[in-house]
Amino acid sequence: MRNFTVLILMLCVFAQCKSEDSKPKHQLPEVKTVESKPKKIIVEKKKEQEADSINNKNTVAFLKAYGKLNPETIVLFETRLGNIKIRLYKDTPLHRASFIFLTKTGYFSTTCFHRIVPGFIVQGGNSDHPITRKKRIKYNYRIPSEMKKYHKHKYGSLAAARQWDNNPKKLSSPFEFYMIQDKRGSHHLDGEHTIFGEIIEGISTMEKIAKLETDKKEWPVKDVFIKASVVK
Repeated sequence: MRNFTVLILMLCVFAQCKSEDSKPKHQLPEVKTVESKPKKIIVEKKKEQEADSINNKNTVAFLKAYGKLNPETIVLFETRLGNIKIRLYKDTPLHRASFIFLTKTGYFSTTCFHRIVPGFIVQGGNSDHPITRKKRIKYNYRIPSEMKKYHKHKYGSLAAARQWDNNPKKLSSPFEFYMIQDKRGSHHLDGEHTIFGEIIEGISTMEKIAKLETDKKEWPVKDVFIKASVVK
């Protein structure tokens, strides 16, 4: 009788072990975790691609949407001659959004101050670096004019460069900007270019740049590269 009881117990133990081994392994938590990671990465990459999808067909819609998500107005330029801090105007929303966009996507950090006219302007936003040209071709858009009568070309103003030929609507280039270095202002440009900001710190740095030696094309003999970042 005792031997029979022992046999029954052994059979029960064997049956329990068999049942645990038969559980489906695909329900284990580790499998779900591993499967979920690639999906998350794909979504993040897609968002990154959508974030810089501006082009010459969706310019206004993109900048309006981007401006709502990126309300910053202060940009810092770091250079070998010192820093320049700029405040962007809220009442030129497309230009503000574009400047923040090109700062955050790294465009301005591939550029330098490439034109100096002492007593007039210091111009930046271009370079002979291949990456600069590549980004200009990639984005390829212009900004509708946002001129305001009360924004003047005063000392330290920030304005958008533009093409003068075949540009009756005075569309701005998003890539190149200039700062007024004339202490009397350059008011003959009022009504011709969109003014969308001004220097709030580091105007002495602009003055240092204005004193640099240039070649025949008004390009500084020694480049002044820009490291641009959004402050707030």
